[in-house]
Amino acid sequence: MELNFTKCHGSGNDFALLDARDLNLDDASWSRIARTLCDRSGPVGGDGILLLTQGDGVSDFGMRVVNSDGSEPETCLNGLRCLARAGFEALGIDAARVRLKTSGAEVAREAELARGVYTVRETVGPVGTDPAAVGIRVPGPVIEAVVPGLPNARAFTALAMPNPHLIAFVEKVDVDELVALGQWCEAGPELLVDRANVSFVEVRGSDLFVQTFERGVGLTNACGTAMAGATHAAGLTGRLKFGEWLTVFNPGGRVRARAEGPAGGDMVTIAGNATFEWDGVIEIDPATGEAGALTVVRRREGEVKAWAAARG
Repeated sequence: MELNFTKCHGSGNDFALLDARDLNLDDASWSRIARTLCDRSGPVGGDGILLLTQGDGVSDFGMRVVNSDGSEPETCLNGLRCLARAGFEALGIDAARVRLKTSGAEVAREAELARGVYTVRETVGPVGTDPAAVGIRVPGPVIEAVVPGLPNARAFTALAMPNPHLIAFVEKVDVDELVALGQWCEAGPELLVDRANVSFVEVRGSDLFVQTFERGVGLTNACGTAMAGATHAAGLTGRLKFGEWLTVFNPGGRVRARAEGPAGGDMVTIAGNATFEWDGVIEIDPATGEAGALTVVRRREGEVKAWAAARG
């Protein structure tokens, strides 16, 4: 079949975005398609695919995410901004309620993060600390504590965004250490119900720098739920104040974030880019995942340049 898609990214977290409202494919087919399109040695490459799905009367439209390994996470906030943009353009609106796999989100067009950078604001939550919600087999919430059974002696905070996160504040991110722990979590240990995202976070004045080993993806330029979780964790552990905007940096760029804390229902808001890089068409067999030739039908060079300038 022929698939039309847009190559896009949120803070360097890159995806192939498809309008799937009229596509009737089963989960196994989407998994095969994701593995093919996301293959970095193939014609497209990406951290995952984003599927714009139909609304349901409560939500204006829905989002599905399939990671590069074919798994489907609960959500992806960098991807949500890109998908929200596609939904806005498809429906002629600039704010929406979006249905996610196990939750929902409010999204709206936001003032540009930088000149020429399409920006979306998204609000999600409440953030959870209950071990059952996080999917970690420990007797009580983990907040700034060593986790028994984890092969790392750092203090972690475990959060459900609703996808599972282990977050540690560090003086300086050690990528090798992060990858080693991320790979251990990715192997499906007994401690974790369904693996986990692992992030190391540096506090830089009143801002944060976050680097993440993402479940189903690996070491990534950015993870939106990790940036949201880190913002909440910084307030939860007293490092920064709840209710204040800060900048969260990552290897792929930056977003603005605000965690409301208990007084605001433990919701988190992120404002960041939704950059469309190019549009393409590819032949792909859903039954096998085998792809044919790719045709790039439109390049959005102005957006690419605007984001490059914003990143510095």
